[in-house]
Amino acid sequence: MTADPTLTEYETTLLRNIENHDCQVTYVFDPANKIKSFSYSAGLPVSVGQPDIVVFGLPKDLMHFMINEVAAQYRKGLVLTDEQILEGLIEGYSCVARRVLNENLADYFNSAMWVHRRELGRPMETAFQIVWPGVEQRLFPWEEGCDEAVIAAQPPLYSQRMNS
Repeated sequence: MTADPTLTEYETTLLRNIENHDCQVTYVFDPANKIKSFSYSAGLPVSVGQPDIVVFGLPKDLMHFMINEVAAQYRKGLVLTDEQILEGLIEGYSCVARRVLNENLADYFNSAMWVHRRELGRPMETAFQIVWPGVEQRLFPWEEGCDEAVIAAQPPLYSQRMNS
């Protein structure tokens, strides 16, 4: 990567992380706890040609691992679709990929949107939310009987109507 004096230090680091690691994972939290903590990727459309992803409400290190594991699965040929079941992100549990509605992109993918426009020359249009089930019930937020804490930890950025 050649030095670009028009870039901020953050932007330079972001692009370097994409070049060296396929993406940057950004952790977002609110010290006042008014919004749920989340982590999201930036750069996967550039490095592996697949959408960026977001995960909510788990410990920072686990969300970081989950995003990196999806990136690794992308490199092995994974192509996400809405409602796709994913394995290997949380030991002993399946997760589900949900397509993020376009109106939610700007609120949760700031750096990813910047990278997309800069590197691909067009607006970001696709991203996925990785949704995890409750530990005890193993139910997802859209399933009847799911624990309220599981629902509250994962704001639905996707259509709540399932295709099934």
